[in-house]
Amino acid sequence: MTMTVLVNAGPWLPVPPPGYGGIENVLAALVPELRRRGVRVVLATVGSSTLPVDDRVAVFPDGRFADLQRPYNRVMGVAAAHLHRVVRELRRRDDVVLVHDHQEAFGPTVLSTLGRDCPPVLHTLHWDLRKHPELYGDIDGGGSLFVNGVSFAQLTTAPPALRALSVGHVHLSTPLAVDAERRPGVAKGDHLVLMGRVTRYKGQAVAARMAHRTGAEVVLAGPVGPHHRPEELAGPAVDEDNPDVRYFREEVEPLIDGRRVRWVGTVAGEERDNLVATARASLVPIDWEEPGGTAVVESLALGTPVVGFRRGCLPELVEHGRTGLLVDPGDEDALATAAGEATALSPDDCRREAARRFTPSRMADRYLRLYEKVLARSGRPLRVHDAARNGA
Repeated sequence: MTMTVLVNAGPWLPVPPPGYGGIENVLAALVPELRRRGVRVVLATVGSSTLPVDDRVAVFPDGRFADLQRPYNRVMGVAAAHLHRVVRELRRRDDVVLVHDHQEAFGPTVLSTLGRDCPPVLHTLHWDLRKHPELYGDIDGGGSLFVNGVSFAQLTTAPPALRALSVGHVHLSTPLAVDAERRPGVAKGDHLVLMGRVTRYKGQAVAARMAHRTGAEVVLAGPVGPHHRPEELAGPAVDEDNPDVRYFREEVEPLIDGRRVRWVGTVAGEERDNLVATARASLVPIDWEEPGGTAVVESLALGTPVVGFRRGCLPELVEHGRTGLLVDPGDEDALATAAGEATALSPDDCRREAARRFTPSRMADRYLRLYEKVLARSGRPLRVHDAARNGA
């Protein structure tokens, strides 16, 4: 018996992504661990993905992330074309035991209607579950679609119809957590860092205001809309209708002075690791119920405590007073005080906690247990751990 799982990454970014890309980075960590356990993986992605897999399905040669901010009537066909190809692939082959889907809205909508014509589906929810009330409030899994959250807090926001399909939650992981407790520490610099896409709910303007009020040095790292480098936003009329660009222009850019506040664009690899590892703290002043917290687990793995608002998944990921400091949402004065006090926290404690909780191996084991739950609840039980161990 061969256990084959089709993992649907969606059409937006390659796996692994060149820098920013939360879902794609998660899959780049998960898939190798699944394959290490003997699971064959068919990855539905874009042509520029380089992650080693057993088979690949793609419609688009490269990611279509930049299209997400375009008018709906110009971009609606992207998700549809990708899912159409996934369904054709599932109908073409009979070896896929389960679909692990990560494509927002379109994935559960299409796959849940296939019934017994499709293998059971585990759909991972990576986003705010209040985004699509008409969909999530009346969703019907048809006995073959189930969901998991990326934190317990996220699932508490799910409407009853969606929560009824839940098989649990799995915290995100990072390869940086592997042997993190053995990694030698690095000298801390004077800066604080905020890593993430520049958008209102990530709180870059909050961090910039804090820098000017307290004299702290804050480095902002992440894309602004489709723009990854500062030079791409040179000039006054670049994508001004993009909401992230508008937020940057109106609320963040006026506070960037190159000294207290810097925006360095998207960083990846060694550059990102060094920026975070040498920071006094990572700032997470979120203006929403953060569901997963990729930047949080990466920061802890690099030995940098997290300072942020007590919202969403942060209380699940950060041990207040040990691996970070959390303050009441919106309290910018308390945030500034916590940022100053974070230097007293131990980088070694952060790395040890990451190595214990946030490794890809731990994430893969939890997903294998959820695969088993999904197969059992759909009436097609399979001892997933046994199948994987036997070379399935």
